[in-house]
Amino acid sequence: MKKIINTDQAPAPIGPYNQAVLSGNTLYISGQISLDPKTGELVQNSIEEETTQVMQNLKAILSAAGMDFGHVIKSSIFISDMNNFGKINEVYGTYFSEDTAPARETVEVANLPKFVNVEISMIAVNPDQE
Repeated sequence: MKKIINTDQAPAPIGPYNQAVLSGNTLYISGQISLDPKTGELVQNSIEEETTQVMQNLKAILSAAGMDFGHVIKSSIFISDMNNFGKINEVYGTYFSEDTAPARETVEVANLPKFVNVEISMIAVNPDQE
Protein backbone atom coordinates (compact mmCIF):
# COMPACT_ATOMS: atom_id res chain seq x y z
CA MET A 1 0.00 0.00 0.00
CA LYS A 2 1.24 3.47 -0.89
CA LYS A 3 0.81 6.32 1.60
CA ILE A 4 1.78 9.91 0.79
CA ILE A 5 3.73 11.71 3.52
CA ASN A 6 3.57 15.51 3.65
CA THR A 7 4.33 17.91 6.48
CA ASP A 8 4.29 21.69 6.75
CA GLN A 9 7.55 21.36 8.73
CA ALA A 10 9.39 20.79 5.42
CA PRO A 11 9.15 22.71 2.15
CA ALA A 12 6.17 22.00 -0.07
CA PRO A 13 7.08 20.23 -3.32
CA ILE A 14 7.92 22.55 -6.21
CA GLY A 15 6.74 20.10 -8.87
CA PRO A 16 4.55 17.05 -9.48
CA TYR A 17 5.88 14.94 -6.60
CA ASN A 18 5.40 14.46 -2.86
CA GLN A 19 7.80 14.96 0.02
CA ALA A 20 7.81 11.22 0.63
CA VAL A 21 6.01 7.98 -0.11
CA LEU A 22 5.61 5.21 2.45
CA SER A 23 5.25 1.74 0.93
CA GLY A 24 4.85 -0.94 3.57
CA ASN A 25 7.58 -0.13 6.08
CA THR A 26 9.85 1.65 3.58
CA LEU A 27 9.92 5.43 3.24
CA TYR A 28 11.21 7.03 0.04
CA ILE A 29 12.03 10.71 0.64
CA SER A 30 12.28 13.06 -2.33
CA GLY A 31 15.41 15.15 -2.69
CA GLN A 32 15.44 18.07 -0.28
CA ILE A 33 17.11 21.40 -0.84
CA SER A 34 17.71 24.28 1.57
CA LEU A 35 14.26 25.87 1.40
CA ASP A 36 13.11 27.17 4.78
CA PRO A 37 9.57 25.79 5.19
CA LYS A 38 8.49 28.81 7.23
CA THR A 39 9.61 31.51 4.79
CA GLY A 40 9.90 29.66 1.49
CA GLU A 41 13.33 31.28 1.08
CA LEU A 42 16.59 29.49 0.37
CA VAL A 43 19.13 29.25 3.19
CA GLN A 44 22.48 29.85 1.48
CA ASN A 45 24.61 31.93 3.85
CA SER A 46 27.22 29.15 3.93
CA ILE A 47 27.45 25.56 2.70
CA GLU A 48 27.22 24.43 6.34
CA GLU A 49 23.96 26.35 6.92
CA GLU A 50 22.60 25.15 3.60
CA THR A 51 23.36 21.51 4.46
CA THR A 52 21.89 21.93 7.95
CA GLN A 53 18.61 23.22 6.45
CA VAL A 54 18.51 20.24 4.06
CA MET A 55 19.03 17.84 6.97
CA GLN A 56 16.37 19.59 9.08
CA ASN A 57 13.91 19.24 6.19
CA LEU A 58 14.71 15.53 5.96
CA LYS A 59 14.34 15.20 9.74
CA ALA A 60 10.85 16.76 9.58
CA ILE A 61 9.74 14.34 6.87
CA LEU A 62 11.15 11.35 8.74
CA SER A 63 9.31 12.51 11.86
CA ALA A 64 6.03 12.90 9.95
CA ALA A 65 6.38 9.23 9.00
CA GLY A 66 7.15 8.16 12.58
CA MET A 67 10.86 7.65 11.86
CA ASP A 68 14.21 9.26 12.55
CA PHE A 69 17.74 9.18 11.10
CA GLY A 70 18.31 5.81 12.78
CA HIS A 71 15.87 4.31 10.27
CA VAL A 72 17.73 5.62 7.20
CA ILE A 73 19.32 2.85 5.15
CA LYS A 74 20.37 4.84 2.04
CA SER A 75 21.23 8.45 1.25
CA SER A 76 21.97 10.08 -2.08
CA ILE A 77 23.82 13.39 -1.98
CA PHE A 78 24.03 15.60 -5.03
CA ILE A 79 26.42 18.56 -4.89
CA SER A 80 27.29 21.25 -7.41
CA ASP A 81 30.96 21.46 -6.38
CA MET A 82 33.00 18.54 -5.04
CA ASN A 83 35.21 21.07 -3.27
CA ASN A 84 32.33 21.43 -0.77
CA PHE A 85 32.31 17.70 0.01
CA GLY A 86 34.24 17.98 3.29
CA LYS A 87 32.01 20.70 4.74
CA ILE A 88 28.81 18.94 3.63
CA ASN A 89 30.07 15.63 5.00
CA GLU A 90 30.93 17.23 8.35
CA VAL A 91 27.37 18.54 8.81
CA TYR A 92 25.77 15.35 7.45
CA GLY A 93 27.85 13.24 9.84
CA THR A 94 26.43 14.99 12.91
CA TYR A 95 23.04 13.40 12.17
CA PHE A 96 24.30 9.79 12.20
CA SER A 97 26.26 7.44 14.40
CA GLU A 98 29.28 6.30 12.41
CA ASP A 99 28.77 2.62 13.27
CA THR A 100 25.14 2.59 12.02
CA ALA A 101 25.32 5.23 9.26
CA PRO A 102 23.42 4.38 6.06
CA ALA A 103 24.83 3.41 2.69
CA ARG A 104 25.45 6.49 0.57
CA GLU A 105 26.73 7.96 -2.64
CA THR A 106 27.81 11.53 -3.29
CA VAL A 107 27.71 12.80 -6.85
CA GLU A 108 28.80 16.11 -8.32
CA VAL A 109 26.23 17.43 -10.80
CA ALA A 110 26.14 20.39 -13.21
CA ASN A 111 23.08 22.03 -11.63
CA LEU A 112 20.45 21.47 -8.96
CA PRO A 113 16.94 22.90 -8.52
CA LYS A 114 17.01 26.64 -7.83
CA PHE A 115 20.80 26.43 -8.38
CA VAL A 116 21.41 25.27 -4.80
CA ASN A 117 24.70 23.67 -3.78
CA VAL A 118 23.37 20.47 -2.20
CA GLU A 119 20.34 18.16 -2.47
CA ILE A 120 19.84 14.99 -0.44
CA SER A 121 17.30 12.17 -0.77
CA MET A 122 16.88 9.20 1.56
CA ILE A 123 15.33 5.78 1.95
CA ALA A 124 14.35 4.69 5.45
CA VAL A 125 12.90 1.46 6.84
CA ASN A 126 11.01 0.97 10.07
CA PRO A 127 10.76 -2.77 10.78
CA ASP A 128 8.12 -2.07 13.46
CA GLN A 129 5.77 -0.42 10.96
CA GLU A 130 3.25 -2.36 8.93
